[in-house]
Amino acid sequence: MAAASPMESLQEEATCPICLEYFTDPVTLECGHNFCRACIAQCWEGPDTAASCPQCRETVQQRNLRPNRQLANVVEITKQLSFQAAKGAGGGGVCGEHQEALKLFCEEDQTPICVVCDRSRAHRAHRVVPIQEAAQEYKEKIQAHLKTLREEREKLLGLKVAGEDRSREYLKQTETERQKIVSEFQQLRQFLEEQEQLLLAQLEKLDKEIVKIQNENITKLSEGISHLSELISEMEGKCQKPASEFLQDVRNTLSRCEKGKFQQPEEISPELEERVSNFSQKTIVLMETLRKFKDTLPSALESLGAHRQANVTLDPDTAHPYLVLSKGGKSVRWADTEQDLPNNPERFDTEPWVLGCEGFTLGRHWWEVEADVEVGGEGSWAVGVARESVGRKGEIICSPEVGIWAVERCGDHFQALTSPETPLPRSWSLSRIWVCLDCDRGQVTFIGAGDEAPIFTFLLGSVPGERIRPWLSVGPESRLRLRP
Repeated sequence: MAAASPMESLQEEATCPICLEYFTDPVTLECGHNFCRACIAQCWEGPDTAASCPQCRETVQQRNLRPNRQLANVVEITKQLSFQAAKGAGGGGVCGEHQEALKLFCEEDQTPICVVCDRSRAHRAHRVVPIQEAAQEYKEKIQAHLKTLREEREKLLGLKVAGEDRSREYLKQTETERQKIVSEFQQLRQFLEEQEQLLLAQLEKLDKEIVKIQNENITKLSEGISHLSELISEMEGKCQKPASEFLQDVRNTLSRCEKGKFQQPEEISPELEERVSNFSQKTIVLMETLRKFKDTLPSALESLGAHRQANVTLDPDTAHPYLVLSKGGKSVRWADTEQDLPNNPERFDTEPWVLGCEGFTLGRHWWEVEADVEVGGEGSWAVGVARESVGRKGEIICSPEVGIWAVERCGDHFQALTSPETPLPRSWSLSRIWVCLDCDRGQVTFIGAGDEAPIFTFLLGSVPGERIRPWLSVGPESRLRLRP
């Protein structure tokens, strides 16, 4: 690209970056940039005293505008030099053909012309307006486009800032989760290593006891073998002697043979054998537990891996008057008496329900709910999600048809609230549940936090643009807590 001429550089310095015309009543901002007073005033429409520079985006005070008289003088000099240069070159502000000033504008040909051109055959039938009028008209059109472009630029800048903020927040959350995972698995490894060392130490103790008994038995057996070998050798020699000599003291010889029988030692005591058997049974249970852990952990991690943990709190404006929320909105319990609360449109007035403050339309999210039932009680509770538009007044049957997807404990029964209900093969003592909401796939999955096994999955169907909110139901003698 060819370097700009000094004249072009001078014209650029004398041009307002907003209206792209020579400065009119130029003013200087705190950041050092210059604009027409009318242009910057139009750009800063509104009562705020603080605004930003259209060029560098630096925040400045509107009242600190300083007139730039030197720049105004430079603009006038630039105008004169530009006119002389154009006149000398036969273009710009002077008609190249008639050497007349370009005071008119031809609408059909979209070009400035002089008064002689206007009377010529080429432009006689065309619509011609004064050049300043045409310039003002097109300037207004461009200014309108500039306003739209600036709004689009501001919108994109806002999206950029919001995106950067979200990315920083997501990165912060992923770092927190990374630290949690590293810490938990480090503790798990340490626990497993300690258990391994404990079990190996117990095995080593058993080994030593078994080896000790075995050594003692081997010593006894060796002594018996040696004694019997000597007796056999003696008896064989005795049998080789003549009858008279052989029969001498024969009674004693028979007695020694009978006493030569060796009683076998007990190799393993019943107590030690029982200890080895018990240890084997414990090992079988341990191996089954570890295999179950290895089988269930990947499925649980797969369910949670793509979900982002949501910090859910409860919305007091939706809570039924018989429900009492904690100060931070992280737990809810049944009250003994009805509270005096305003019957606002958001509040459930018949069903003992409450919604979470958070709502989700996109992405994958999960949170944990812990249930607590009074000792000896038969409390009931339900956990799930609901549409933003779910009914709040009057009797409502809890089901997917009304926009609620949940699982429930009622007494000693555990079921999914389908139509009709679906009994679940779960223990009544189940108390911790992960709620995994996948807005992208349109489903919600419930997982038992204790054994990390899936409980039930609902298909939400299509809810475009409508928020899905956490939903809880609490009956007498029950309490639900959101974790963390």
